[in-house]
Amino acid sequence: MLHETTVVEDRGQYQDVVTPWERETWREEALDWVEGELAARGLRATGTLGVRLRPWSVLVRVPVEVHGTQDTVWFKANPPASAFEGALTAALSRWVPERVLVPLAVDPGRGWSLLPDGGELFRDVLEREPVEVGIWEELLRQYARVQVALVPYTREIEELGVPGARTTALPEAFDRLVAENTVLRTDERARLARLRPRLVDWCAELAAVGVPDSLDHSDLHDGQLFCPAPGRFVFFDWGDAAVTHPFCSLLVPARRACDRYGADVLPRLRDAYLEPWTGAGRTAAELRRAVSLAWRLGALGRATSWGRLFPSAASAAEGEADGARWLLALLTEPPL
Repeated sequence: MLHETTVVEDRGQYQDVVTPWERETWREEALDWVEGELAARGLRATGTLGVRLRPWSVLVRVPVEVHGTQDTVWFKANPPASAFEGALTAALSRWVPERVLVPLAVDPGRGWSLLPDGGELFRDVLEREPVEVGIWEELLRQYARVQVALVPYTREIEELGVPGARTTALPEAFDRLVAENTVLRTDERARLARLRPRLVDWCAELAAVGVPDSLDHSDLHDGQLFCPAPGRFVFFDWGDAAVTHPFCSLLVPARRACDRYGADVLPRLRDAYLEPWTGAGRTAAELRRAVSLAWRLGALGRATSWGRLFPSAASAAEGEADGARWLLALLTEPPL
């Protein structure tokens, strides 16, 4: 039985994290589900399970054997607030199959997914060898093409449970995030209150550019990308996603690239990302202005994502602190 297999746990810096994995009945039920789904596909689990426990997910690495060949599959369990990820991943595998993982199985009701191994992470490539900035430009073009392709599906995406944070509704999201955050000091709340009229104007200006809302990954860093072949990228880990202005997605990957190469690369990355969005009467100047606005407003998506953790006192404190940090980032001028 899979739940009797040797387990090696990794809690990283979150030694006090509380997840469903701590409950024996949940753990046995989850592993029985994995075992059943593997058997239905002619797969058999072999070897030690690697369990990665974080406030935002339970991830289990399962070595498997099929016809004498060794491989790996991954079980993922999401907290209630991001339980949509399995269903979203399955839908994306129908709409943009070349750019995402195709899940082996999902249980939307329980927030469980069983996923194939996606190959080498882009982060591992970066650690192993020098990577030119042009590779980052290409990954942003590929990601933007995914967003363009998903525009017709935004309503269906929301029906899967993915939060809607439409561009015109971002001021209301801002109000909710500020009101619910218990970490913000009085002076910080006052500064954010003074910012609100400008934020309303930014949202209206951004919406007026005419770029439709789409899926925002919201945390597209180099550890959320597989690089199975040179110049080809596969996007995964959609637990922070929202339907909002697509340009908000540029915030995280561009910041990571900036940390590696310096701020001078930002215009190149921006323009590469914008290539699939050109046309429809929109000028380059309008699109670049839209990126500047969305860069700032993308902080709202990051603040929201920190509420999608397994419920516990430690997770709540972590989420409140990081949510406050991202809200205050709205006060900083964007670098583009």
